[in-house]
Amino acid sequence: MMKVGMIGLGIMGKPMARNLLKAGYDLTVSSYNKAADELVAAGAKKAPNAAIGESCDVVLTMLPNSPQVKEVMLGKDGVAAHMKPGTVFIDMSSINPVASKEIAAALAGRGIEMLDAPVSGGEPKAIDGTLSFMVGGKQEVFDKYKPLLGAMGSSVVRCGEVGAGNTTKLANQIIVACNIQALAEALTLAQKAGVDPQLVFEAIRGGLAGSTVMNAKAPMMIAGDGRPGFKIDLHIKDLNNALDCAHTVGAPVPMTAEVQEVLQWLHNQGEGQHDHSCIARYYEKLTGIEIGR
Repeated sequence: MMKVGMIGLGIMGKPMARNLLKAGYDLTVSSYNKAADELVAAGAKKAPNAAIGESCDVVLTMLPNSPQVKEVMLGKDGVAAHMKPGTVFIDMSSINPVASKEIAAALAGRGIEMLDAPVSGGEPKAIDGTLSFMVGGKQEVFDKYKPLLGAMGSSVVRCGEVGAGNTTKLANQIIVACNIQALAEALTLAQKAGVDPQLVFEAIRGGLAGSTVMNAKAPMMIAGDGRPGFKIDLHIKDLNNALDCAHTVGAPVPMTAEVQEVLQWLHNQGEGQHDHSCIARYYEKLTGIEIGR
């Protein structure tokens, strides 16, 4: 049986690991993670990162950003130093595609293949195993490990070579952020004009303006629910990577820059650990009204 190691058991990583256990995988999680004991109770083993590198056929990471992935894999006594040639590293973190390529090049020198496989869907889809995976890497490596990713997601699509997964994720994060801002702006307009935002949502959700983003975030805005499925601070991180990548390749991203400024302002107002639907609070602070309340 394929031996799977996983490092990074946060909001996303922990439920993703649970779904690997449900699918019957032989899973070892990092003993450096606070959630490791919960997963051991569900059937996982736990071990230090070095032991995961030594014993596992494939190592998965779900970490905050590029520096953490580089440190865990390539830092002093990093996991890669303990992995055998022919094993595989799959990074499910959302990081800069330039960093993905750098890590892949370092691993290639050790005979280790890599896929970058960031996800979309947030905590609810991590829990129910319906995440969307955007994957970069060699076709034959993707084909072998697609079922593993499929245990955590309902959509697993190869987008190109290493780096393509994270480039696709940056595109995804631009679309999500701009959608949330447009939704918050529209519901604020409705409320200021004396129309119930809940009824506006119900009326337009089935038309062209309807979207997965709207269905997930309009009810949260209307209820004033800021519990994080995806934190503002993490979206800031993703859009920083998007802006950096765009500047590197020469792509114009003025909408991304604007919504990033809104998110950064909210961070400075103490909202960084709240859900990205709290973009609505930017408009609430400007207008003095609360959507739906």
